[in-house]
Amino acid sequence: MTLQEILSPRLGQALRPNIWDAVALILVVGAMVLIVYGGEQTTLPLSALDVAPVTLDPSNLPLYALRTTMRMLLAIACSIVFTFVYAALAAKSRRAEMVLIPLLDILQSVPILGFLTFTVVFFLNLFPGSVFGAELACVFAIFTSQAWNMTFSMYQSIRNVPKDLEEASQSFHLSGWQRFWRLDVPFAMPGLIWNTMMSMSGGWFFVVASESITVGKTTVTLPGIGSYVALAIEKQNLPAIGYAILTMLLVIIAYDQLMFRPVVAWADKFRFEQTASGTAPTSWMLDLFRRTRALRALTLPFAALNRTFSNFKISLPAALRMRAQGGPPSRIVDAIWLLIIAVSTCYAGWRAYQYLSATLTPSDILIAFGHGFATLLRVIVLIALASLIWVPIGVWIGLRPKLAERVQPLAQFLAAFPANLAFPVFVVIIVRYSLDPNIWLSPLMILGTQWYILFNVIAGASAFPTDLREAAGSFHLGGWRWWIKVILPGIFPYYVTGAITASGGSWNASIVAEVASWGDTHLTATGLGAYIAEATEAGDFPRVVLGIAIMCILVTLFNRLLWRPLYAFGERRLRLG
Repeated sequence: MTLQEILSPRLGQALRPNIWDAVALILVVGAMVLIVYGGEQTTLPLSALDVAPVTLDPSNLPLYALRTTMRMLLAIACSIVFTFVYAALAAKSRRAEMVLIPLLDILQSVPILGFLTFTVVFFLNLFPGSVFGAELACVFAIFTSQAWNMTFSMYQSIRNVPKDLEEASQSFHLSGWQRFWRLDVPFAMPGLIWNTMMSMSGGWFFVVASESITVGKTTVTLPGIGSYVALAIEKQNLPAIGYAILTMLLVIIAYDQLMFRPVVAWADKFRFEQTASGTAPTSWMLDLFRRTRALRALTLPFAALNRTFSNFKISLPAALRMRAQGGPPSRIVDAIWLLIIAVSTCYAGWRAYQYLSATLTPSDILIAFGHGFATLLRVIVLIALASLIWVPIGVWIGLRPKLAERVQPLAQFLAAFPANLAFPVFVVIIVRYSLDPNIWLSPLMILGTQWYILFNVIAGASAFPTDLREAAGSFHLGGWRWWIKVILPGIFPYYVTGAITASGGSWNASIVAEVASWGDTHLTATGLGAYIAEATEAGDFPRVVLGIAIMCILVTLFNRLLWRPLYAFGERRLRLG
């Protein structure tokens, strides 16, 4: 009997569909139909937005949910590509790190309205008369609320790869490209997945601002959950807000079950430990696809292509190699590089000064800085309170995979809850009891960003090696000693990543939180967010630029003086291996 006679029946049996293939095929075809239908809506002329405006009819919510979900998934795909490129360059190149990490601090601090102010007109002119231009502007705005924490997470993971794994990759003579795909990406995967979930929820938080926005005389309202919520708030329609919340909950449960839970279960194999984990996460969706025959056979060419792609022998240029591989740095090259950075920074500052000095006075700058320090005080207090609450809860959840599976969709829903939907409660209570908006509007800033801390702590606790937990148990470490000696050092890099993105997100959320409206009632707190929001609504571009510039300066200084030293401490003293 020849080898072909033996293999032919097995191959035929492997390609023979089973009942699981039929179920998976229905899911795949259904997803493709929804994507094609939603994509067709983006090719309509811009006038179609006026012909079929957004209404509060609940029967339109499934279509609005589809449009919003497609925008967010496209933005998350762009964020993943951006994360892989940006984080790898920042982590691998010392000179690139000098520019990219401060630039990332600035980018995450620029409020979403700051991006929209300058990008809406650009994208509309890029595709004149088409809904596609407005869709791209919306996707870009959602991207700016998703990408930064994912990039910080992967950068932190790559910089904290255990030394024994680095030595193993060197002994196998892996090229820079192979090391990235075989070591860096798998090690970063647990934290990156939880931050991707947080980014998806963060997109919901800002979807109201990205789908329904007015910049000067330019008004763009795209069909979606965000524009539906904005209209419901304007009309003071509480039932419509309830319908929107229910729709968000159903959509979040759907993509949690169909996308995130399978990815979490699949990525459990990338945990760094020497002993088997006690309880592995599970996913019915992943189990379904693993039980298919024909569908799995059809994915074999893609698996082979992926292996070929990750096995390329591509080495990084000498200027971009890690400092451990490149020998002592060249002082002349460093001096030239720093000179280029300094000249570029001075030139950008000079152009900004020329633009602002034409219409603004020094007193305007002092007023803006005063608003900035008011917002800074709120951010510090809120981050401290959020850390005290969510670090213990995150550790408790992360060390229990079964509990994490149940909490995962609930945490995503709470993180996705837009601050705008809490406006009715806050506005009514503040007006009813004559409370100070400067104090009682502050919780709206942390409403969406506190979850960055929770998700990153859960990721850190989930990735904490089981052998280290067993060693702590063998030494009978418990109580405060266990927290101080074991778990807090283990999750510290993840916490710093979450705290950095939470503080940056709080600055961003101040645009929404410091100006609350419910019908004809408008409340304003003193702060930089309210300053930028009012300038944006009035079309006062010099004050928008001034507010954004001051926000970037304060966030960058805050990160440089507090979070970056903590980052370096964690990398130097608390690194696994």
